[in-house]
Amino acid sequence: MNIYKEIETEILSASNIVITSHKSPDGDSIGSSLGLLRFIEKLGKVATVCHPDPTPEFLYWLDTSSFLIMTEQPEEVTATFKEADLIFCLDYNATNRVGPEMQVLLEEAACKKVMIDHHLNPEIFPALSISESDVSSTSELVVELIEQSGNEVLLDEEIGTPLYLGILTDTGSFRFPSTKPSTHEVLAKLLRSGVKHHLIHEALNDNNTASRLRLQGYAMCEKLEIMEDYMVSIISLSKEELAKYDYKKGDTDNLANHALSIKGMKVAIVFSERDGIMKISFRSKGEENPVNVLAAEHFNGGGHANASGGMSDLTVSETLDKIKNLVPKYFSAK
Repeated sequence: MNIYKEIETEILSASNIVITSHKSPDGDSIGSSLGLLRFIEKLGKVATVCHPDPTPEFLYWLDTSSFLIMTEQPEEVTATFKEADLIFCLDYNATNRVGPEMQVLLEEAACKKVMIDHHLNPEIFPALSISESDVSSTSELVVELIEQSGNEVLLDEEIGTPLYLGILTDTGSFRFPSTKPSTHEVLAKLLRSGVKHHLIHEALNDNNTASRLRLQGYAMCEKLEIMEDYMVSIISLSKEELAKYDYKKGDTDNLANHALSIKGMKVAIVFSERDGIMKISFRSKGEENPVNVLAAEHFNGGGHANASGGMSDLTVSETLDKIKNLVPKYFSAK
């Protein structure tokens, strides 16, 4: 029995399935969770999605109303974990990625766990694991699960739409090196299943608020710094600056890509002050400019070679100075 059929067998034999993903949800964590939920329901089983944080506003067009959120419904999430006989761990490779409150529930749960993830260096905590770091996204791996378990006939617009979204967002609209021929083959299957890709692009990209655009304009005009010797761009935003532009979760998500789009730019680093810490996004181009090592060694983070995250408990100015001092150690001068 291959691992995909083994996972299908676990789904069919379980009574209380829980689907989890990482803190600070993104398109892939939301898309893979919703796509897997709908697949499980098509198999005639019941599952509950439990996420650490709410769905960001820019993804409200997806129906995630059934999701239980740890920060908003801790008692319901706790009860759901205690009743679980199968837990899916999507788009994360270590238990601490779900946040301290949910991490306790996850580690205390005695039931079987299944990891589906595409990040490097996974922890060995699940009983079953599909971990492929060369695949574009966890959503692509969920499509692979559906296909390789012999259930491709179940793929339809309802399942495929969030999975297309997850692939779209985690590949930077198919621009990252993780986009392989096999990725486009998966996308073709989703389109054949009824997914309307143009509507997904419209829902994702044509939903800006005036305050979001003003914040991004301010960040690019007033806060963009370029270390020209290394072609590294840095944007820093304080909590006061975010508040001035009525910041909502997701409003800064594209800033790193905007900064990286500057001609000749190799690396973009964006950080903002939220919840008492600096949340940092690292983006880069090319195999010669990995950012995950810097994120892991100095900012309690990590991720992909060209797209990583991290955090800092220093002040805005201290974090900015730290990054500037580290740039020459991790990136070559032009």
